[in-house]
Amino acid sequence: MEAVTPHRPYHLIVFGATGFTGQFVVDEVARYAAETAGDSALKWAVAGRSRQRLEAALERAAGRLSMPELRTDTEIIVADVSDEESLAIMCQQGVVILNCVGPYRFHGEPVVKACIENGAHYVDICGEPQFLERMQLEYHTKALDRGVYVIGSCGFDSIPADLGILYTQRQFRGTLTAVESFLQISSGSEGFCGHDTTWQSAVHGFADSSSLRRLRKKFGHKPLPVVGVKKRGYVFFSKEIEQYTIPFMGSDPSVVKRTQRFLYEEEHQSPVQYSAYIGVGGLFSIVKLFCGGLLFWFMVKFSLGRKLLTRVAFSGYYNLSLALWQIEDTCFSLTFFGEGYSEGTDPSEGTPNAKICTQVIGAEPGYVATVSAVVQAAVTVLNEVHSLPRRGGVYTPGAAFYKTSLIDRLQNHSIKFSVRNWP
Repeated sequence: MEAVTPHRPYHLIVFGATGFTGQFVVDEVARYAAETAGDSALKWAVAGRSRQRLEAALERAAGRLSMPELRTDTEIIVADVSDEESLAIMCQQGVVILNCVGPYRFHGEPVVKACIENGAHYVDICGEPQFLERMQLEYHTKALDRGVYVIGSCGFDSIPADLGILYTQRQFRGTLTAVESFLQISSGSEGFCGHDTTWQSAVHGFADSSSLRRLRKKFGHKPLPVVGVKKRGYVFFSKEIEQYTIPFMGSDPSVVKRTQRFLYEEEHQSPVQYSAYIGVGGLFSIVKLFCGGLLFWFMVKFSLGRKLLTRVAFSGYYNLSLALWQIEDTCFSLTFFGEGYSEGTDPSEGTPNAKICTQVIGAEPGYVATVSAVVQAAVTVLNEVHSLPRRGGVYTPGAAFYKTSLIDRLQNHSIKFSVRNWP
């Protein structure tokens, strides 16, 4: 583990510890720290705008986890994204900053900038492609020069997909050329758990989709080689998961494509063409989704519609007790169907002649799988920094952790990777 010093006393600082997701991250860090007693013990702190709220968050965590020592042994740092000096002081004290303050399009850049300027590595749980790609465009060289790693999308968006593709590539005997993933989320009678910040990110992301297209042109990337890509309709019945399916609108496709470009350019690997879908159920679900989606797309185009969506839709989701009930009964599975060319076969000749099916499964995606993933990502940075690419920079999880043991760490922390029989 990277050593702490009197001038940088904490391995890990959870920034945004009083937020909805931040509270779950605090719980997970506390559990992990309890596992690392002795000389290798994790030294960590919490950070946020209000000392009083941070103290209250630690009080609640101490009660939930039956760890009364959290009240007195966990250090508190007051920092605000609108105060550069406070961010600098925070970043000077930690080896890794775990940023839980979103939406990242509004609040993420000052933290990234402060980390780079003050020598702290950065991980987050962002699922906003525009922010993630803009950070790479504007800060990769600066982070590389400072020897700082900035690794976004380390939660459910998009570690299961990004590392799931890497896992599939490693299990495939030959050259894997194309993968489709199908996400299924099941919940109990209480339904899904969501939160205001996640919803705001989605609303503003869809509203500003044209900016993402303009941003991507600035990279000046040449197209990746394309081999064996299937073309699907917007809505189709999937024989693989036996339900109607639509394209997954999250950050997974963006993140995976960036990882595959990195592996193609830096590791000279054949890139995998990736398509992501999510199961939505039967025909009645399709009708409901179409009507709701049409209304959503109309409303996000206008400022009044966005205000209504962000102020009203998730006003009731701050109830942590209700969320815990929902979380307990929710889980996800992400199934990958890949095809390519067996060992000794030339991918430039003929059609794919080999297939593989893998799966990533886990508990509730937003607040169980996400916190497990991001904490293990941070721990991997602490323990395996010499296995990360180059000496710094802005990376996707797949690019950053390609040569590390993160998949094995996740296997031991509620996210399972396995090879399945092709249905």
